[in-house]
Amino acid sequence: MTVSRAKRVMSHAEGVDAVVIVNSQEPYLDPTFRYLTDNQSGLFEGCLLILHPDGSMDAVVSRMEEASARRGEGRVHTYQTLKEREALITELLQGCRRIGINSGFITVRNADSLQTLLPSSELVDASEAISATRSIKDDREISRIREACRISSMVADRIPSLLHEGVTEMEVRNQIDIMMRDGGGHDNAFHTIVAFGEGAAEPHHDPSQRALRKGDVALFDFGCRFEGYCSDLTRTVFFGQPDPRLAKAYATVSKAKQEGMSLIRAGAKASDVDAQARKVIDDSEFKGLFTHSFGHEIGMSVHEGGSLSSRSALILRAGMVVSSEPGIYIDGLGGIRIEDTVLVLEDGCEPLTDFNQSMTVI
Repeated sequence: MTVSRAKRVMSHAEGVDAVVIVNSQEPYLDPTFRYLTDNQSGLFEGCLLILHPDGSMDAVVSRMEEASARRGEGRVHTYQTLKEREALITELLQGCRRIGINSGFITVRNADSLQTLLPSSELVDASEAISATRSIKDDREISRIREACRISSMVADRIPSLLHEGVTEMEVRNQIDIMMRDGGGHDNAFHTIVAFGEGAAEPHHDPSQRALRKGDVALFDFGCRFEGYCSDLTRTVFFGQPDPRLAKAYATVSKAKQEGMSLIRAGAKASDVDAQARKVIDDSEFKGLFTHSFGHEIGMSVHEGGSLSSRSALILRAGMVVSSEPGIYIDGLGGIRIEDTVLVLEDGCEPLTDFNQSMTVI
């Protein structure tokens, strides 16, 4: 029998009488709301979920969201006025002394309002229980991530056809976004990065009107969202003969990525994965130029849960989805990053994105 997501959260949330997930207004929506209900429509601003120790769940939603709510999980209670909303919350949480909240997403205003409604209750942080649950993806989640990865991989294969002398970063960015939508993506997972030449030395470069020139390195970091779940992929190519130093950097990053991924499996320390890849780079002429972590967890948010960094205490578990993305960044010259979305298995890992990662010269 499949255990509900609400039941899984409550199994991690020891010592609480209930867990409450509160949405504010966009963009301050908690993705855990959609995770628990598995709704594919509806905005649910101002709505909330109440999880009980037995795994049952109540959804308190405005009348406007009722139709969407009834297509998802949980008992649906509707309100039209603030007074009706407050009465439902008070009734459904009656007798609850310790109430868990998702402190990373609830606003101060919503936490204060909840405390005012329930003055004899103690609000405690349940974010670790929520994160531990969301980290391990079920089959339905993995299927959606696979589809998002299939779409982004298809787009990666077509990138060389978009490149010609004089095309701008913004023009290519727009084409990538269109191709992801045409391929079945529902939304971007994050703002697409396109960086030519020296711009590729900036890991989170914002696309501009900078035009592609012969000899440029070109970096593309993008992902799509399919039924609420994200992909994340980076491809780096060369437009014309590459600078010799960047060609060496590409080979080094490729080796670092392979070395790091060789350690990814259930039970591995995330910090060891980072250290394995970082050693490859720091043992080369590019020491100190890998300026971010090896990767991060991926799910309904492109960055969710823990990171695969030198400071991380994360232990990998089967069912996690993470990125694998070492990089080298040389100011004034350019940068190299190669990235896959990866599923953690008991005895290794499975790349979910698929594209030609050998050095490509156009």
